[in-house]
Amino acid sequence: MLWPVLFTLQAVCAGVADAMQHYPAAWGHYDVCKSQIYTEEGLAWDYMACQPEATDMTKYLRVALDPPNITCGDPPETYCALENPYMCNNECDATTEELAHPPELMFDFEGRNPTTFWQSTSWKKYPKPLQVNITLSWNKTIELTDDIVLTFESGRPEQMVLEKSLDYGRTWTPYQFYATDCLDAFTMEPKTVNDLTQRTLLDIICTEDYSRGYVWKYDKTVRFEIKDRFALFAGPRLHNMASLYGQLDTTKNLRDFFTITDLRIRLLKPATGATMVDENNLSRYFYAISDIKVQGRCKCNLHANSCVFDKGKLGCECEHNTTGPDCSRCKRHYHGRAWSVGSYLPIPKGTANICIPSNHGPVPRVCDNAMLRCQNGGTCHHHQRCHCSPGFTGVLCERARCQGAGECDDQLSGQATLYQPLVSCHLSLALIVLLLLTFTLC
Repeated sequence: MLWPVLFTLQAVCAGVADAMQHYPAAWGHYDVCKSQIYTEEGLAWDYMACQPEATDMTKYLRVALDPPNITCGDPPETYCALENPYMCNNECDATTEELAHPPELMFDFEGRNPTTFWQSTSWKKYPKPLQVNITLSWNKTIELTDDIVLTFESGRPEQMVLEKSLDYGRTWTPYQFYATDCLDAFTMEPKTVNDLTQRTLLDIICTEDYSRGYVWKYDKTVRFEIKDRFALFAGPRLHNMASLYGQLDTTKNLRDFFTITDLRIRLLKPATGATMVDENNLSRYFYAISDIKVQGRCKCNLHANSCVFDKGKLGCECEHNTTGPDCSRCKRHYHGRAWSVGSYLPIPKGTANICIPSNHGPVPRVCDNAMLRCQNGGTCHHHQRCHCSPGFTGVLCERARCQGAGECDDQLSGQATLYQPLVSCHLSLALIVLLLLTFTLC
């Protein structure tokens, strides 16, 4: 009766072992900052690079519109459909909840019917340009992990710029230009993200893919393609994240490219659906956005795996003896060496680069990679101790664990192996076999 159980347990153990072997190495989620390990001195902390999980960052932003009175409804206004100037049954009235279209409706839950959306005033001051700046601010450095997606309820703009800031809105740089005619609008040759290579990934391009008029009225989205840029290093399906993490680790400009504190959407010309604007029916021309998606994570410099929103502000819950909103400095009394950003390398656990305690004198180095090398395959851990290979001991792993005549006492062998599980599948199976033999003899 117990043999089927034995085979089942063996299959489970094999599956767990396979998952443990391949999953972290392939993806490296960096979701654990530290774990306990056995050393010669007993239990100790092993520190790893870590970062928060990606999430919907629109839950934590502030939105500002310029000009501030650009939202429709004050005074009330009636709008016509772009594709039919005689269909004028859409009303906007800021004093009536069902007819109001305030900016927060760009970030509410989608899926309701009818769709909720923000809407601008119409182009009633033509030929003066109808232009709007929509600024999204987090008051925190964040790292983008997925495409930025804008969903328009109106026709998509004929001219638009997406901009980013890394200094809380003091300065701005373009992310991407959008136009029905890039040469005419921005004197730029039209390109798509598919034209980019690893060498040109940071180039700022103008694309015509997302600026078609009312004929393509079911194409409502405008994207800034983050994942397609990731794929230049990680492969089409992002299977090789190790390659991407390695590039982010060694190329500061690449990491900064996907890092922001603010985004600004500059709407420069609404959809007209024609080469000429119909001056007799300007209520056809306006902007309306039903949804904005921004997926990312708090930037914590690989020193935290969680980020909290408290009193209207995002902040990293720092580990590794670091502190600050971005974990960008060492805690008090932990200035034994200069603060450093964590490293994704080596894959999959990275390097924590923890802050170490301050001493009155210089910090003694037990080991390094120059004169004080760990011997016999040992590895130097933060210059403070050697992690010895099984079978060796000593400050620099210079002694074999078993010396002299007689059998080796291996009772402590588990302590010398840094990542050996407390209970292994092989041990469990051996115990079950022993029980089966005992049961048979009885």
